[in-house]
Amino acid sequence: MISQSRRQEIMSHLEQRRSCSIAELAEAFGVSGETIRRDIKAMENDGQVEKLHGGVRIRENPLETSYLRRLKDNQQAKESIGAAAASLVEDGMTVLIDSGTTSYYAAEHLRAANALSVVTNSLLVARQMALIGNNRVFFTGGEINPYYLSAFGNEAISQAVKYAPEIAFFSIGAIDPARGGLDFDMDEAKFKRAMAPMARKVIVLADSSKIGKGGLVHTFHLDQIDTIITDKMPPPEIRSALGAVRILIAE
Repeated sequence: MISQSRRQEIMSHLEQRRSCSIAELAEAFGVSGETIRRDIKAMENDGQVEKLHGGVRIRENPLETSYLRRLKDNQQAKESIGAAAASLVEDGMTVLIDSGTTSYYAAEHLRAANALSVVTNSLLVARQMALIGNNRVFFTGGEINPYYLSAFGNEAISQAVKYAPEIAFFSIGAIDPARGGLDFDMDEAKFKRAMAPMARKVIVLADSSKIGKGGLVHTFHLDQIDTIITDKMPPPEIRSALGAVRILIAE
């Protein structure tokens, strides 16, 4: 096996196992440890792998370890919440979908929708919605935050506030019954605060792990939220504190 082909096979091996020892790879490919070390050196120079003591591991894509990995956290609950959110959308509506991972699942469940006008600061949502139905997609622009794969900042806000969505879907970091909707990133919260008054209805998407929790940055007062979609009914004391906010349980 020539070196280039072997390196491709090593990469496939690492994609399945994430890391391997030099000895394991040498045995698997029937070559010496020194040959494997030369392969690893070349692959490291190409940015594909990282050397370990006595071994090698695949180089993690920072996007995979952040946003794309967070998509998988509580995935079943997020899928259910996304489906419930999508059921509220009618053909022809103008809809804002923000950058949160639960909001992404709302976009995924809008496959059957038609003729929507979708405003978003999320690269993944923009791509998803542009490929389905007879939709118009308006991306806010601005600087891309690689942790969220989304645009934030003044440029994104100045473009987004030109639109008047009938429904705005916002994922949220936490819901505190005394302080409202909270997040952990200042720019993310600032974008949501700017867009909430522009929407006819503000719908917050939050799995049950986020309700009754604390956060770093204030995003919404409770009286700004029309509906919270979650996967489990909150405890009675939290339901009472949420007042007039409608609670929709995703099934």
